Amino acid sequence: MHASNSSSKEQKFQVQKLLLQRTVCDSVSDKDFEDRFRELSALGDDHIISVIEDESSGKIIATGSIFIEKKFLRNCGKVGHIEDVVVDSNARGLKLGKKIIAFLTEHAHLMGCYKVILDCSLENKAFYEKCGFKQKEIQMVKYFI
Repeated sequence: MHASNSSSKEQKFQVQKLLLQRTVCDSVSDKDFEDRFRELSALGDDHIISVIEDESSGKIIATGSIFIEKKFLRNCGKVGHIEDVVVDSNARGLKLGKKIIAFLTEHAHLMGCYKVILDCSLENKAFYEKCGFKQKEIQMVKYFI
C-alpha cells in the first residue's frame, strides 16, 4: 500500500498479519512474550495482530488486533472484537489507522462475523465514525488490579 507524507516524499506501507515476527516489547520478559506469542499463534485466524511496517526503516508504525468470538446466539454466529489500534505519533495523518481498521473489518467479514465491535475513548469517536462505526450502547468495565 502507498501513502504520502506531508513532504510529498512517497513512502510504502504494507498491512500484514503478525505471525512469526517479533517486536520489541520492554514491558514483559522475553519468556512471557514468547509464551503469549505461542498462545495467540495457536488461535490461528481467530486472533490476529496486523501491523503496518515502514519499509524504508523496517519499523512497525501502526498496529491493531482482532479476536473472533464464537457465540451460541444468532445461530452460532461470530463477532469480531477490534482491539489495540495504535499509530505511531510520527506517522499520524497518513490514514494508516483507517488501513488497519479496514483490514481488520474485512478479516471479520471474511471469517463470517455478523458484526464487528470495538471500544474507544470519546476523543477517538469521530475517527471510528469515519471508518463506518456508530455508537451503540455503553461500555462497562471491572478491573482486577
